[in-house]
Amino acid sequence: MSLTSKIYCPSLTEYKRRLAREVKIGELPMGGLNPIRVQSMTTVDTMDTLGSVEQTLRMVEAGCEYVRITAPSVKEAQNLLEIKKELRKRGCNVPLIADIHFTPNAAELAARIVEKVRVNPGNYADKKKFDVIEYTDATYAAEVDRIRERFRPLVQICKQYGTAMRIGTNHGSLSDRILSRYGDTPLGMVESALEFLRLCEEENYYDVVLSMKASNTQVMVQAYRLLVQKLDEEGLQPYPLHLGVTEAGEAEDGRIKSAVGIGTLLEDGLGDTVRVSLTEAPEAEAPVAKALIDRYTTRAADAKPIAPLTEDFATAGAAAASGAHVFNADLISNDANLSPIDPFQYHRRATREVLNLGGQNVPRVLVDLSRLPSLEYADLRAAGHLYSAFLDKFQMNDLGADYVYSGQRPVPFMLPNGLKEVLDFSAWVDGGQRPDHYPAFTPAEYAVASAKHPELNFVFQTLDSLTPATLDHLREDPTAVVILRTDNAHAMPEIRRAFFRLIHSGVTNPVIISRQYPELTPEQTQLYAATDVGGLLLDGLGDGVVLSTELLPERSKAEWLQTLDQLNQLSFGILQAARTRMSKTEYISCPSCGRTLFDLQETTAMIRKRTDHLKGVKIGIMGCIVNGPGEMADADYGYVGVGKGKIALYRGQEVIKKSVPEEQAVDQLIDLMREDGKWIEPMRLEESVVG
Repeated sequence: MSLTSKIYCPSLTEYKRRLAREVKIGELPMGGLNPIRVQSMTTVDTMDTLGSVEQTLRMVEAGCEYVRITAPSVKEAQNLLEIKKELRKRGCNVPLIADIHFTPNAAELAARIVEKVRVNPGNYADKKKFDVIEYTDATYAAEVDRIRERFRPLVQICKQYGTAMRIGTNHGSLSDRILSRYGDTPLGMVESALEFLRLCEEENYYDVVLSMKASNTQVMVQAYRLLVQKLDEEGLQPYPLHLGVTEAGEAEDGRIKSAVGIGTLLEDGLGDTVRVSLTEAPEAEAPVAKALIDRYTTRAADAKPIAPLTEDFATAGAAAASGAHVFNADLISNDANLSPIDPFQYHRRATREVLNLGGQNVPRVLVDLSRLPSLEYADLRAAGHLYSAFLDKFQMNDLGADYVYSGQRPVPFMLPNGLKEVLDFSAWVDGGQRPDHYPAFTPAEYAVASAKHPELNFVFQTLDSLTPATLDHLREDPTAVVILRTDNAHAMPEIRRAFFRLIHSGVTNPVIISRQYPELTPEQTQLYAATDVGGLLLDGLGDGVVLSTELLPERSKAEWLQTLDQLNQLSFGILQAARTRMSKTEYISCPSCGRTLFDLQETTAMIRKRTDHLKGVKIGIMGCIVNGPGEMADADYGYVGVGKGKIALYRGQEVIKKSVPEEQAVDQLIDLMREDGKWIEPMRLEESVVG
């Protein structure tokens, strides 16, 4: 893909929110200098007027500023008027958004009633049958013209009634036409929206919001970035962005996945409204979205200045080390053009392999046990290694950490196979420089150390400590692994900036991303860490992660262990959400809406209970046929509602069983996995221990 620039955000080093065009949505405008807005979607049947009203009121109470309601046909679109009347009667003026798929006539009616309509260009006037179609330029252009004419009446109605519109592309529901020309790519997602947007501008209609949603966080982030770049490249208006990871799932996994995708874009100043899609009651979504947004209300004031990217090109020598020409800082309009990575396509940073870190190894997890007052066998449960006193063995666990950092006090017993220990340099020296212990140096210690481990040495570094001398030392040391830290409020960009310095300097040592979260709630730590670490992993940066926090001195050991267990699970969850290390089953489950044909929360919990031991398998759980097959495009298997009490089972995008009774569907889903050799019986304790 040829692009004229990498510019997709105001700055890579300074927090600046992208200034979008202001769009009026009822009495609550979006974009411009307005705050980032919170929204969610009802799950009650749209024909249930009072049920929809009551749920909307609960959502508004929870913090929703816009409420979206599905309108799959004309009758639901008509009933939006009754819902709106009852809400206004009760003193609730929240702007309503009609969610439209497949039915232009419903959209045209809804646009006369509500403050905003959402259309999906993949299925508004196009089709998706998972067919591969060969188009000539002429036949492709003819299809685009046909779709434009089908879309034009809605644009004119919205313009006449002052109704806003979201053109919302979903990765899983790209049309066969788009897929045939662009493939299943971020570029295809962007082009799908731009076809509709160009017509809007031709009609002088600008009350448009754009979204590029996907359940794959890598694809989602790349698509939003590419959209911003393409808007600028084509001279189109800087339209507001609606951020969301679609079908994120439930509980911790759903929150982590949402934060990885949404938080990465918020860090770069992108986004004007947020919807967190959880397989839970919709009023549970708004507080999560608000927690993500609130982090940026004082970011510009709290952040410390980050060294500009031009600093690495200050001399010809530095430029030569990176294989680049010398840049004139006066000619750089945006520091994104100096980035050594492609923001629109995933490439992992090339690193040398050091023991089991870097190279082609999956990112590793390190757990910080250094603050524990004491350590016993059973305490390693906090690092994902479960000890059985009866068997005197450790139980294997897919969420078992790879390394533990014990600081000044070595672990007083033999660790289970595969788990390695890291000590402070002074403790390693005092302990006899054991070959099964690995030292961790401060920058000052590393600069003068005469004793090092022959295989692996960890070095704590910050952006400021990565001086030319340090970079030279690292470049020449095949045993060094960097543990990269920051205390900057603008943490992710500063760590990314340090990675850029390493790349520009030709340093290929592996890097473990270290983040500390003192004085935060577990919920905040979960969202902040997923943003800070996940955003780097999505750009191919990072060979491991270590998360730590601080507890008050009077906290008990049990509280410490619980916190460490949460941080270990969070580390693995972030790696999975960023698609860099799959350690557990992934559920791509929709957040439910008025189209859902079964109890989505109960069904998701039931499927999880039966299948959560299947490492790396992706299962889509979709409430209805409208978006189901497309939205779970990433899934290995799918469970989709197709009628009252009827389920369709999918292998990938192919329907295998079309009308399975709901009470038999989970068993038949497992039978399908057995046929494919993907099913593994849950392991008993005596089968899962190691010495």
